[in-house]
Amino acid sequence: MLPGMLFCMPSAAALFGSLCHGCRSRARSLSFRGCSWSPGQNSRWNSQDSIQSTAENPRILITGGLGQLGVGLAEILRKQYGTENVILSDIKKAPPEVYRSGPFVYADVLDYKNLRELVVNNRITWLVHYSALLSVVGEANVALARKINITGLHNVLDLALESCLRLFVPSTIGAFGPSSPRDPAPDLCVQRPHTIYGVSKVHAELMGEYLHHKYGLDFRCLRYPGIISANTQPGGGTTDYAVQIFHDALSTGHHECYLRADTRLPMMHIGDCHRATVEFMHAPECQLSLRTYNIAAMSFTPEEVSTEIRKHLPHLKVTYNPDSVRQTIADSWPVRFDDSNAQRDWGWKSTYGLEELVSDMLSSINDKKTNAGLPVS
Repeated sequence: MLPGMLFCMPSAAALFGSLCHGCRSRARSLSFRGCSWSPGQNSRWNSQDSIQSTAENPRILITGGLGQLGVGLAEILRKQYGTENVILSDIKKAPPEVYRSGPFVYADVLDYKNLRELVVNNRITWLVHYSALLSVVGEANVALARKINITGLHNVLDLALESCLRLFVPSTIGAFGPSSPRDPAPDLCVQRPHTIYGVSKVHAELMGEYLHHKYGLDFRCLRYPGIISANTQPGGGTTDYAVQIFHDALSTGHHECYLRADTRLPMMHIGDCHRATVEFMHAPECQLSLRTYNIAAMSFTPEEVSTEIRKHLPHLKVTYNPDSVRQTIADSWPVRFDDSNAQRDWGWKSTYGLEELVSDMLSSINDKKTNAGLPVS
């Protein structure tokens, strides 16, 4: 254990209301250290007033917040807990609308001191760790992926232990490999992924579970399918075609797909993804039989999503030019997730099917293009 490290139990005083009786009784034995505020790592949102936290509201830091998931999750959490209680962070400059929407700070997950200062100064109690290089980008720069996805993870794990944080680290369909069961893939099975992204996510799952059992770290992890969102551009993942095809359908009417037409993969609308994350973070610890869960919504092929889009845009033309790297990655992944444990333990249930996803994506992207004065095919 690190010098000066506290043993963490799976709950904190700020989260008392979400605990069932068994978890609450364990929490009563804990003593919590107060953290004084200082002006370091401040933003225009930091003040003595905004730093206050009630017993009901966690203080949340999101790393890698300018990726596909962070801004949307922050919006949901701010509605629940107050704008000042959710701090978005990244190493990139935030666009004006993100800066205006709530607290945003610089945070480099490779800089432990920087992260620790943020946690202490802002009295963080939950940490959502979204910083990562995705599958395709990671294969193109393995050394950088190893640093961000593994060294950065270790910094976050150490910090969560030291400060007794509730820590959420997403995993992925990419945590499975060619020897894994594919239809469906269960929560517990052989994984052995063939990408640095997948290897780093398996490492995160196992390290989090180990630290939970050994030191009581409240570690929580969901294996996300391919996430489909109208709000962000594709970010270097193998499932990105399922986002790009909607943009192409509404702009040029033509999409060239880098996967075979029959490549089936698990997918999920970002609304379901955010809701699953929030519900999982709220779940009382004594309901969780696992530290890492699959979550599922739908599974489709490029040909199937193209057919559904043509119900709205009959002119869509799709050609196929499989990329060897992405196709090999996709062929090693499951075609469906078994999420029965998440359904049983904390009541997970998706709301978007393929029909609802396609309608929402086309409507949302069309509205964005119209509002921006861009042509729509």
